[in-house]
Amino acid sequence: MQQASVKDMTDRYGVIGNPIAHSRSPDIHRLFAEQTGEHITYERILATRQDFTQVVRQFQDDGGKGLNVTLPFKHDACELVDQITELADHAGAVNTLLLQDDGTCIGANTDGIGLLRDLKKSLQLPLHARKILVLGAGGAARGIIEPLLGERPDILLIANRTKANARAIADTFQEAGPVWGCSLDEIPSRPFDLILHATSAGLQHRELALPAGLVGPHTCCYDLMYGDTPSPFMQWGREQGAERVVDGFGMLLEQAAESFYLWRGKRPDTAMACRCLRPQPPA
Repeated sequence: MQQASVKDMTDRYGVIGNPIAHSRSPDIHRLFAEQTGEHITYERILATRQDFTQVVRQFQDDGGKGLNVTLPFKHDACELVDQITELADHAGAVNTLLLQDDGTCIGANTDGIGLLRDLKKSLQLPLHARKILVLGAGGAARGIIEPLLGERPDILLIANRTKANARAIADTFQEAGPVWGCSLDEIPSRPFDLILHATSAGLQHRELALPAGLVGPHTCCYDLMYGDTPSPFMQWGREQGAERVVDGFGMLLEQAAESFYLWRGKRPDTAMACRCLRPQPPA
């Protein structure tokens, strides 16, 4: 009997989004595969709102086993799955697709898990009884609200350009903890312990108009996006005197590790991956 080659046994994965050229996910998952001895390929896939479902289905038909989903398709991904995890269902946002051999698709959300692991394990940032501000009301924000509320903060405020969107998310998670929604200009001018930036403004190099007084001497400003240079939000945090200003590369690693575990059943070493892929964070 002819022995199957490693190439024949290699499973195909990827990340789908728009834009997508900036994504570090292929580097991360290739390193995870090397760590764990798994044979996979991982690629960037560009899609549009019009062809998102078609692109996912074609990827599955071609033998794809799983996809990470990034902006702006996390809500769209909810609409195409056959099964959905409880966390993703509550969030109304999917960032991980498990493509089954029978043609069905399972949707999960690892964003909140990844964020908490980075905040608590890497940054050692306490969240219990803290005042947390989340900027943005899209799929990225939806995926982190329930896990944050599970840490029992003193207050979690969601602020967005469109007030109705922020209020809608707050209403969804009202029973999970103390959460409210407001517009950006309604944010109370008082210090928060943690400010999480979850809008797409960074990708578009736009600054948010935020009230004064949100940053105190012990505030951590955390941008869920990541890059080689500080984002406008990170620059704003430094200008306001935040104690810590961090981008989302650690969250990216941790949520990717959770996705990898769902796909392959093995947990990569994210600390080692960070040392290899990000020796120095953006200054």
